Amino acid sequence: MKTQTTSNGTFSELDKLSMANITAKSSRLWGFFIACYWVSIVTFALLWRAYKHVSWLRAEALKSPDVKPEQFAIVVRDIPHVPQGQTRKEQVDSYFRDIYPETFYRSMIVTDNKVVNKIWESLEKYTKKLARAEAVYAGSKTTAKPEGTRPTNKTGFLGLVGKKVDTIEYCNEKINELEARLESEQKVTLREKQQDAAVVFFSSRVVAASASQSLHAQMVDTWSVFDAPEPNQLIWPNLKIKYFQRELRQYLVYFIVALTIFFYMIPITFISALTTLDNLVKYLPFIKPIVNIKALKTVLEAYLPQLALIIFLALLPKLLLFLSKFEGIPTESHAVRAASGKYFYFTVLNVFIGVTIGGTLFKAFKRIREHPTLDEISSLLAESLPGNATFFLTYVALKFFIGYGLELSRIVPLIIYHLKRKYLCKTEAELKEAWRPGDLGYGTRVPGDMLIVTIVFCYSVIAPVIIPFGALYFGLGWLVLRNQALKVYVPTFESYGRMWPHIHNRILASLILYQITMFGYFGTQKFYYTPLVLPLPILSLVFGFVCAKKFYPAFQHPALEVAANTLKEVPNMELIFGAYIPPSLRSEKIDGDRVEDALSQASRTTPV
Repeated sequence: MKTQTTSNGTFSELDKLSMANITAKSSRLWGFFIACYWVSIVTFALLWRAYKHVSWLRAEALKSPDVKPEQFAIVVRDIPHVPQGQTRKEQVDSYFRDIYPETFYRSMIVTDNKVVNKIWESLEKYTKKLARAEAVYAGSKTTAKPEGTRPTNKTGFLGLVGKKVDTIEYCNEKINELEARLESEQKVTLREKQQDAAVVFFSSRVVAASASQSLHAQMVDTWSVFDAPEPNQLIWPNLKIKYFQRELRQYLVYFIVALTIFFYMIPITFISALTTLDNLVKYLPFIKPIVNIKALKTVLEAYLPQLALIIFLALLPKLLLFLSKFEGIPTESHAVRAASGKYFYFTVLNVFIGVTIGGTLFKAFKRIREHPTLDEISSLLAESLPGNATFFLTYVALKFFIGYGLELSRIVPLIIYHLKRKYLCKTEAELKEAWRPGDLGYGTRVPGDMLIVTIVFCYSVIAPVIIPFGALYFGLGWLVLRNQALKVYVPTFESYGRMWPHIHNRILASLILYQITMFGYFGTQKFYYTPLVLPLPILSLVFGFVCAKKFYPAFQHPALEVAANTLKEVPNMELIFGAYIPPSLRSEKIDGDRVEDALSQASRTTPV
């Protein structure tokens, strides 16, 4: 039996705490086999308990006696062509009034807001610029110069070229001009740019919950509905996308993501091999005097590949979020969940599998080339799989030592805030915007944690020394992130625990990968009872199926018994309706009633 190691010569004492010191066909493999089953059973028990707890938390949140607009509305897509002699609003109102005659309140037709949004954003920009200019002007007034200095700017590109103007007067002129344009475009948008989607309101949240999960039409591609999210979550441009177009986009995005995962494997594998200290000295000889410093060399050997990997992965999340929205997903929280799932599979396939297999092949390519037999490759895998434990152990250590330290101190946001406060912020609004900490960043944080779960699972039996590091990561993470979530970050949306089923599925996927890894590893160790590992992934799939059937429906749609709880006040339907009017369509001259009137007075002859 060839000598195995968990450390590739870096921490040789770790070999005594892993499967690396177990020879093939050893009777001691039974201990690791039992541990494999133990890890799986404990995971099943904890996941079941967690799913029950999160389901209870979701129900308690939805039972809240407070009036929440999203609990009285549904979103309707794929509305058919308008019948002759009707408006789009009349069509929607009559359709839902016939089905829900006692509780239907009214509808809001979705419009194409691209132009009006652009005008509104320009108006907001000049309003902020005016407030800033007035603050600068007020600050310039001193005892020696009571008249102050009026701020000026150039009207060209980035304020660097063009005509020089008085900023306050220029902003006032632009605001007056944009207000007139906005009012005109709002009327045009409401009358002429209606889409085949709507938000429908009910006076009862039980009826709204029931309507959101009911089949309203014989054909699946007409009158499709889902429960309304918070008003700020709706991705308005995606509501008009047709059913089959959404399906096509979804498969196209899956294909693009698969290509992304495949082609990212090449650079990640290359980085994991290239960023070793020996290779860097070989290709960049001028850094040799630096790495000869003993203390620095020790740190670089331990953390350089991991740092390169973390920086490389930071470039990906925005692309995946863009692709998720391109699918036609209608809400921000759903898009974040979808991007989170894509990022998880990317990190597992590229970081975990890519580094493990890639590192092995790069270091032993010559040996495989000389002896390209299946037995030799299996033997190499058995020797090298524990060897990558050191890489992942230092990866986990780096994440919780440095990552949580930066998270808790928030030193980088603090420095940025004070720089903005000193040099950029002139108004209270700008100070608040500079201070705003943002949300927890579920789209990247959850996949990052799930990668740690995968690593700890897969090496929990092969190199058990990684378990304390995993326990430290999640124990410290619970303390730190609980504090940050409750006292620092400001949520941008509330989805009532809908992220949990996705987390549950990712943990199960990690568990199955671990079980398959152990099956292969026991095989390379020539353990006679290796086939007894096969029931584990089957049990995991069955467990996932049972959980999906028992718990997931209550996450997919609100349960009626939950929605039936008593409210502490009678809902103000006008306020609920007004909450869903897009900011660019709100004004003192266009309120909720006028929005409805404008929609009702659209052409009755031309189908929309």
